[in-house]
Amino acid sequence: MSTHTGLPEHSDLDLDQLRGDCARMVAHWSTPAEPTTAPVAPSLIHGVRVPSTSARMLDQMSDYGD
Repeated sequence: MSTHTGLPEHSDLDLDQLRGDCARMVAHWSTPAEPTTAPVAPSLIHGVRVPSTSARMLDQMSDYGD
């Protein structure tokens, strides 16, 4: 297995090169045809704890974020 050392600090990699790299790698990526997980009923979710400060902050936010 090879080790990738990353790009130099001042890389000349541009968007076209990045898109080309992604296009060459697409054959290595796979996705399932169907979702592998089913929704879980809220009644089955338990044990989740949210700190009261976080709950208060979220309660003050609009439905779609601020």
